[in-house]
Amino acid sequence: MAKTKKTKASKSNNAYAARRSWTKDDVRTLKTMAKAKAGVTKISKSLRRTPAATTVKAAQLGVSLSMR
Repeated sequence: MAKTKKTKASKSNNAYAARRSWTKDDVRTLKTMAKAKAGVTKISKSLRRTPAATTVKAAQLGVSLSMR
């Protein structure tokens, strides 16, 4: 019996998310929203990324996500 491979199109509980590269537009949106003091959750939903991925990218770019 052959093993089945998980596919990106699969919507089962075991499906994995496809990794997407950060585009210039994604970075621009991140910087713009961070400058406008939008929260991590709002930014991540706008970019359709996880809050963790958004936080890591902001740290790599030296962008503060503080809402203060």
